[in-house]
Amino acid sequence: MEIVNMHEAKTHLSRLVERAARGESFIIAKAGKPLVKVVAVEPPSALARRRVGFLVGEIAVPDDFDRMGQEQIEALFGGGR
Repeated sequence: MEIVNMHEAKTHLSRLVERAARGESFIIAKAGKPLVKVVAVEPPSALARRRVGFLVGEIAVPDDFDRMGQEQIEALFGGGR
């Protein structure tokens, strides 16, 4: 875990807070003595970080998906009016 001195923490607070929010915790030290550990309030879960493509290989969309039930829908809403 990274140890950051007090002066560096004050100088780069925004950058350090962004890193902590992403789950990269660090320690702030004064005169070489660790004082506090900075962590995100709720670190992102592994599931939240890997959202895109989470069902790859699990489902299949039929080629006629956009036409499924077309006849029934047209019958319900008046057909070719």
